[in-house]
Amino acid sequence: MKAIEITEYGAPDVLKPGERPIPELKPGEVLIKVAAAGVNRPDVFQRTGNYPVPPGASDIPGLEIAGEIVDGDLGGANNPFGLTRGQRVCALVQGGGYAEYASAPLAQCLPVPAGLSDVQAASLPETFFTVWSNVFDRARLGAGEGGPDEALLVQGGSSGIGVTAIQLAHALGHRVFATAGNAQKCAACEALGAERAINYKAEDFVAVVKSLTHDRGVDVILDMVGGSYVGRELSALAEGGRIVLIALLGGANAQINLGEVLRRRLTLTGSTLRPRPVAFKAAIAAQLHERVWPLIEQGAIKPVIHQVFPAEQAAAAHAMMERGEHIGKIVLTW
Repeated sequence: MKAIEITEYGAPDVLKPGERPIPELKPGEVLIKVAAAGVNRPDVFQRTGNYPVPPGASDIPGLEIAGEIVDGDLGGANNPFGLTRGQRVCALVQGGGYAEYASAPLAQCLPVPAGLSDVQAASLPETFFTVWSNVFDRARLGAGEGGPDEALLVQGGSSGIGVTAIQLAHALGHRVFATAGNAQKCAACEALGAERAINYKAEDFVAVVKSLTHDRGVDVILDMVGGSYVGRELSALAEGGRIVLIALLGGANAQINLGEVLRRRLTLTGSTLRPRPVAFKAAIAAQLHERVWPLIEQGAIKPVIHQVFPAEQAAAAHAMMERGEHIGKIVLTW
């Protein structure tokens, strides 16, 4: 099969087309003929040597795919959604997505929502698994001290994660605020359901959030920045608020006021999804299938695709992601 390989660590042009054996299946896995694969920030980190591949995972980049099941064990309790050979699915994978064929745990495969193309479906797994796991399971949006109407602030609202978090929280009835780096991105965030998008280059997100919530603050902050943002985010939280970290684009070190954490019962937590076991991801898949897939099929949540590249142009896709000019997802196709 054809695959896009990281020939050495470095700039986008180290991504080159190559030939690899079709993956051999492990128990509980299926083989998917890949039609499209999402491009995500962890793929960039892996290409630059800053995101080690988990033991046993493919060194081919790519964490989410859409395509057709062509082989594998589809029997029993391992198949909660009743998937069949020949069915179109999207899947979260530990690696190997930038290839014509990829293996995936059956429990991490979901049927393509009705009405979606393969490109749209390929944009779903990494961001939706990540957002659900962190915003709703870990940070418990809607189940904290603020009650069912809790508010969310999304840092980097125009990213793939950001557009997912905005739409999902909005569709489930929460106030949503977001930050983005220019007027066009802010407008896109507001069109997707953010009550107010804040240009972080021109405005203080703490001051804006406090003014819009009558000085109360938000209940949950989804943070991909870390670094110096964390201390400011504590000031933007309501009593009992939670920050959930999913990336550290602004650095791994932060200086914070722990007294504020104590006095106002604040929580700082975080997680990475890739190394978690299949059973953990299967539980997220079940929640997505029950709670989110109907919203997608009803049109309440829509995939946001910025640009589609042929897989052979993966280097150009990575360069676009690194420039930060995209709104939503970048997708590769075969």
